[in-house]
Amino acid sequence: MKPAINGASARHRNGHRHDQSRRPGITEVERQIAGLANRSTQDLRVAWRLLHRTGPPLGLSRDLMIRALAHHLQEHSYCGIGRALRRRLQSLAGASEKATMGVDPGLVLKAGMNLVRQWRGHTHTVLVHTDGFEHEGQLYRSLTAIAERITEPIGRVRGSLA
Repeated sequence: MKPAINGASARHRNGHRHDQSRRPGITEVERQIAGLANRSTQDLRVAWRLLHRTGPPLGLSRDLMIRALAHHLQEHSYCGIGRALRRRLQSLAGASEKATMGVDPGLVLKAGMNLVRQWRGHTHTVLVHTDGFEHEGQLYRSLTAIAERITEPIGRVRGSLA
Protein backbone atom coordinates (compact mmCIF):
# COMPACT_ATOMS: atom_id res chain seq x y z
CA MET A 1 0.00 0.00 0.00
CA LYS A 2 1.44 3.39 -0.97
CA PRO A 3 1.39 6.25 1.50
CA ALA A 4 -0.46 9.41 0.58
CA ILE A 5 1.66 11.61 -1.68
CA ASN A 6 1.74 15.36 -1.16
CA GLY A 7 3.67 18.25 -2.65
CA ALA A 8 5.23 18.92 -6.02
CA SER A 9 6.30 15.31 -6.54
CA ALA A 10 2.64 14.30 -6.70
CA ARG A 11 2.03 15.70 -10.15
CA HIS A 12 0.77 13.91 -13.25
CA ARG A 13 2.46 14.44 -16.59
CA ASN A 14 -0.14 17.08 -17.37
CA GLY A 15 0.89 19.06 -14.26
CA HIS A 16 -2.17 18.39 -12.08
CA ARG A 17 -1.71 17.18 -8.53
CA HIS A 18 -3.29 13.89 -7.45
CA ASP A 19 -6.76 14.56 -6.21
CA GLN A 20 -8.26 12.09 -3.71
CA SER A 21 -11.67 12.64 -5.31
CA ARG A 22 -10.32 11.06 -8.51
CA ARG A 23 -9.54 7.84 -6.61
CA PRO A 24 -12.77 6.93 -4.85
CA GLY A 25 -12.67 4.14 -2.29
CA ILE A 26 -8.96 4.36 -1.52
CA THR A 27 -9.46 5.89 1.90
CA GLU A 28 -12.26 3.42 2.63
CA VAL A 29 -10.00 0.46 1.81
CA GLU A 30 -7.20 1.93 3.91
CA ARG A 31 -9.65 2.37 6.79
CA GLN A 32 -10.85 -1.23 6.48
CA ILE A 33 -7.29 -2.56 6.40
CA ALA A 34 -6.27 -0.49 9.42
CA GLY A 35 -9.38 -1.78 11.23
CA LEU A 36 -8.30 -5.42 10.78
CA ALA A 37 -5.64 -5.06 13.48
CA ASN A 38 -8.28 -3.90 15.98
CA ARG A 39 -10.60 -6.85 15.36
CA SER A 40 -10.63 -9.87 17.62
CA THR A 41 -9.11 -13.11 16.38
CA GLN A 42 -12.60 -14.64 16.37
CA ASP A 43 -13.89 -11.78 14.16
CA LEU A 44 -10.96 -12.36 11.78
CA ARG A 45 -11.84 -16.07 11.60
CA VAL A 46 -15.44 -15.19 10.78
CA ALA A 47 -14.27 -12.80 8.04
CA TRP A 48 -12.02 -15.56 6.67
CA ARG A 49 -14.91 -18.03 6.69
CA LEU A 50 -17.18 -15.57 4.84
CA LEU A 51 -14.48 -14.95 2.25
CA HIS A 52 -13.25 -18.51 1.67
CA ARG A 53 -16.31 -20.55 2.76
CA THR A 54 -14.04 -22.49 5.14
CA GLY A 55 -12.11 -21.77 8.27
CA PRO A 56 -8.51 -20.56 8.20
CA PRO A 57 -5.82 -23.25 7.97
CA LEU A 58 -4.71 -24.74 11.28
CA GLY A 59 -1.70 -22.95 12.67
CA LEU A 60 -2.24 -19.80 10.60
CA SER A 61 -1.07 -16.94 12.79
CA ARG A 62 -3.21 -13.91 13.50
CA ASP A 63 -0.66 -11.74 11.66
CA LEU A 64 -0.85 -13.85 8.49
CA MET A 65 -4.64 -13.91 8.68
CA ILE A 66 -4.67 -10.09 8.82
CA ARG A 67 -2.24 -9.87 5.91
CA ALA A 68 -4.28 -12.28 3.78
CA LEU A 69 -7.53 -10.43 4.50
CA ALA A 70 -5.82 -7.08 3.76
CA HIS A 71 -4.53 -8.50 0.47
CA HIS A 72 -8.04 -9.57 -0.47
CA LEU A 73 -9.42 -6.10 0.34
CA GLN A 74 -6.76 -4.49 -1.84
CA GLU A 75 -7.25 -6.98 -4.66
CA HIS A 76 -11.01 -6.46 -4.60
CA SER A 77 -10.61 -2.67 -4.49
CA TYR A 78 -8.16 -2.58 -7.40
CA CYS A 79 -10.10 -5.13 -9.49
CA GLY A 80 -7.70 -8.02 -8.91
CA ILE A 81 -5.14 -9.29 -11.37
CA GLY A 82 -5.62 -9.75 -15.07
CA ARG A 83 -6.29 -13.06 -16.79
CA ALA A 84 -2.86 -13.16 -18.43
CA LEU A 85 -1.07 -12.70 -15.11
CA ARG A 86 -3.33 -15.27 -13.43
CA ARG A 87 -2.48 -17.83 -16.17
CA ARG A 88 1.24 -17.07 -15.78
CA LEU A 89 1.05 -17.52 -12.01
CA GLN A 90 -0.77 -20.84 -12.43
CA SER A 91 1.89 -21.96 -14.89
CA LEU A 92 4.66 -21.05 -12.46
CA ALA A 93 2.85 -22.79 -9.62
CA GLY A 94 2.61 -25.95 -11.71
CA ALA A 95 6.33 -25.79 -12.53
CA SER A 96 7.10 -25.24 -8.85
CA GLU A 97 4.95 -28.23 -7.91
CA LYS A 98 6.88 -30.45 -10.31
CA ALA A 99 10.18 -29.09 -9.00
CA THR A 100 9.23 -29.98 -5.43
CA MET A 101 8.60 -33.52 -6.58
CA GLY A 102 12.28 -33.69 -7.57
CA VAL A 103 11.45 -33.74 -11.25
CA ASP A 104 12.77 -31.42 -13.92
CA PRO A 105 9.89 -28.97 -14.71
CA GLY A 106 10.46 -29.60 -18.42
CA LEU A 107 10.02 -33.36 -17.99
CA VAL A 108 6.55 -34.79 -18.50
CA LEU A 109 5.94 -37.97 -16.53
CA LYS A 110 3.67 -40.50 -18.21
CA ALA A 111 2.10 -43.61 -16.74
CA GLY A 112 4.32 -46.61 -17.35
CA MET A 113 7.64 -44.73 -17.19
CA ASN A 114 10.37 -46.09 -14.92
CA LEU A 115 12.51 -43.69 -12.91
CA VAL A 116 15.84 -45.08 -11.76
CA ARG A 117 18.16 -43.65 -9.09
CA GLN A 118 21.02 -44.99 -7.03
CA TRP A 119 21.32 -44.39 -3.29
CA ARG A 120 24.19 -45.77 -1.22
CA GLY A 121 24.98 -48.49 -3.70
CA HIS A 122 21.39 -49.66 -4.13
CA THR A 123 19.42 -49.04 -7.34
CA HIS A 124 15.85 -47.86 -6.78
CA THR A 125 13.24 -48.10 -9.52
CA VAL A 126 9.97 -46.17 -9.38
CA LEU A 127 7.09 -46.90 -11.74
CA VAL A 128 4.91 -43.93 -12.70
CA HIS A 129 1.15 -44.54 -12.43
CA THR A 130 -1.67 -42.16 -13.39
CA ASP A 131 -2.55 -41.77 -9.70
CA GLY A 132 0.89 -41.92 -8.05
CA PHE A 133 4.20 -43.76 -7.97
CA GLU A 134 5.09 -47.36 -7.17
CA HIS A 135 8.26 -48.31 -5.31
CA GLU A 136 8.99 -51.85 -4.11
CA GLY A 137 5.36 -52.88 -4.60
CA GLN A 138 3.93 -49.99 -2.56
CA LEU A 139 1.97 -47.06 -4.03
CA TYR A 140 2.92 -43.49 -3.02
CA ARG A 141 1.26 -40.16 -3.81
CA SER A 142 4.54 -38.31 -4.42
CA LEU A 143 8.18 -38.87 -5.25
CA THR A 144 9.04 -36.95 -2.10
CA ALA A 145 7.42 -39.64 0.04
CA ILE A 146 9.49 -42.29 -1.73
CA ALA A 147 12.68 -40.27 -1.32
CA GLU A 148 11.98 -39.87 2.39
CA ARG A 149 11.39 -43.63 2.71
CA ILE A 150 14.60 -44.45 0.83
CA THR A 151 16.76 -42.01 2.78
CA GLU A 152 15.47 -42.90 6.27
CA PRO A 153 18.40 -43.65 8.58
CA ILE A 154 19.16 -47.36 8.93
CA GLY A 155 17.47 -48.87 11.98
CA ARG A 156 14.75 -46.26 12.09
CA VAL A 157 11.17 -47.50 11.97
CA ARG A 158 8.42 -45.12 10.91
CA GLY A 159 7.57 -42.80 13.76
CA SER A 160 10.08 -44.23 16.23
CA LEU A 161 13.73 -45.07 16.66
CA ALA A 162 14.72 -48.74 16.90
